[in-house]
Amino acid sequence: MEVLSAAPVASFIFVITIITTLLTFSNEELFGKLMMHPYSVYRRQNVYTLITSGLIHKDWMHLFFNMLSFYFFAFQLEPILGHWQFGVLYFVSMILSDLPSVVKHKDDYHYNSLGASGAISAVVFSAILYAPMNKIMIMILPIPMPAIVFGVLYLVYCSYASKYAKDHINHDAHLYGALSGVMLTIAMHPEVLPWFIQQIKAAI
Repeated sequence: MEVLSAAPVASFIFVITIITTLLTFSNEELFGKLMMHPYSVYRRQNVYTLITSGLIHKDWMHLFFNMLSFYFFAFQLEPILGHWQFGVLYFVSMILSDLPSVVKHKDDYHYNSLGASGAISAVVFSAILYAPMNKIMIMILPIPMPAIVFGVLYLVYCSYASKYAKDHINHDAHLYGALSGVMLTIAMHPEVLPWFIQQIKAAI
């Protein structure tokens, strides 16, 4: 109950994302309706999928890693950022992170996109603004590093992967979600920027 009262919006998103994803695992028709199809969205059809595509995932592994990242960052961020502000950050970033993919794949009828990666990237980078020197350790590189270092490496990787990777992952959503998270957090809480700079200076 403590978590629910401290982070009600994050709790709702966490639960509804898991439930919606599990429902689509056994319902192919629902899965198809909720997935984003840039070709259609660009032509102003099924625009709602800019949101619903962020509530579903391809498989258990996709769901697990996204929800694990969400769990570690979102429940700490919401009490700092504010409840409605967290909701705005999450859902606006979800839309903004998908728009470049809509434009990029507007003529590719066979391209689809799904997953909460863009919105979760926004949450991660918003949290980094508040605590840039906190140590982060990721599974593929089990070495603790300052959050700001992780952020820089992440952006470099996403930029490279969006141009050259052939793994069918929407790296553009990761990249633009991260940038959206930073911009929206500063817009809602301008004081975070001098606080961020102060912490970086103190660590140098």
